[in-house]
Amino acid sequence: MDILTVTAILFGSLFLVLATGIPVSFALGGVGVIFTFFLWGPNAVGTIAFAAFDLMSSPILLAAPLFLLMGIILQESGIADDVYEMFYRWMGPVRGGLAIGTIIICTIFAAIIGVSGASTITMGLIALPSMFKRNYDKNIVLGSIAAGGILGILIPPSVIMIIYAMISGESVGDLFAAGVIPGLMLATLYILYIGIRCYFQPNLGPVLPKEERATFKEKIVSLKAVVLPLILIFLVLGTIYLGICTPTEAAAIGALGAFICAAIRKKLNFDLVKTASRQTFRLVGMALWVLLGASMFNSLYRAVGAQSLIISLVGQLGMTPWTVLILMQVSLFVLGMLMDDFAVVMLCVPIYVPIIKTLGFNPLWFAMLFMVQIQMAYLTPPYGFNLFYLKSIVPPEITMGDLYRSVVPFVCLQLIGLILVMIIPQLALWLPSLLK
Repeated sequence: MDILTVTAILFGSLFLVLATGIPVSFALGGVGVIFTFFLWGPNAVGTIAFAAFDLMSSPILLAAPLFLLMGIILQESGIADDVYEMFYRWMGPVRGGLAIGTIIICTIFAAIIGVSGASTITMGLIALPSMFKRNYDKNIVLGSIAAGGILGILIPPSVIMIIYAMISGESVGDLFAAGVIPGLMLATLYILYIGIRCYFQPNLGPVLPKEERATFKEKIVSLKAVVLPLILIFLVLGTIYLGICTPTEAAAIGALGAFICAAIRKKLNFDLVKTASRQTFRLVGMALWVLLGASMFNSLYRAVGAQSLIISLVGQLGMTPWTVLILMQVSLFVLGMLMDDFAVVMLCVPIYVPIIKTLGFNPLWFAMLFMVQIQMAYLTPPYGFNLFYLKSIVPPEITMGDLYRSVVPFVCLQLIGLILVMIIPQLALWLPSLLK
């Protein structure tokens, strides 16, 4: 059986199994094991187990649960509430100010938490009632929370970047540095969109009444809310960029720093530790199951000659490198609509990155294009994770249709951001080159 036929049957079987509702981790792993058994026999099944064990024992993988623990402790200790209150006081007199403040807070927390779900749920619980109470348009409210919540995919320390580095062989520090400017650029695009639209349509984001506005003294006092988060961000990312610590060591420092921050706020107790540990365990467990299943599937697909198949197809069709790159972006967008982000990374990185290098593109630049695509995947139906996170906390009258409509402008902004990074590679490459 030729490679093309095996590929068609393999992916056809995978999507058929996924359509039954089986979790993506078991679908990937199950298809990988079954096809390995029938193609090469029972002895070959042991090889994918060894490959999976090698992946799971990677030291860099330890950074992911530590960064998650750091973020969840800060979330549970109430720091997000204080930071939102600060921006509520400063941005209240501005049209759309609460939505703009939500994006800024999500940007700060992206540099702490590293995953989208925690930021989205936290800001949904805090900012959503406040904006609805002040008659903000629901599309602005829902869209700003959903889009702001996923900035942690690009802005370090990003857990998905750690997984990408582990699979691709890229430096975690370089990936973190490369994500800073694209992440801030997207946050700026969101803020400009909200600000400009609310300026011309004031009813979408009304200003606070004068009697609710804070005095200048109250605004200054409120600034203390960002002191601890900023110190922790500079401590974690600074030690990485200065070469003092590895990402795993910096993650351990960050987790310890989060406990200290909770203690300073007098919120450190057994219940906080238990809740944070349980949430970290649940999130890491979910991610590791997906990684395990995808590793089994990848071991099979690489063994049947996936990379040589794609390279030969590119050569036979006579496509230019840029055509191949654009087709990769289209495929990532489609896969992101259908699959978990960890699964997309595990499936595509081992195949795409060697081809990118063969075509002469910078792999670090491609990694940032990949991360922007993963961000878009979190907002695009039917599998957009952030939409489901948000649906779990919004009022019952908010439908999935409302959520889908609210994110359309932000997905368009992400597409603009993708194009900008594509045509201006220095947006991703300038900071890593500066830090070398």
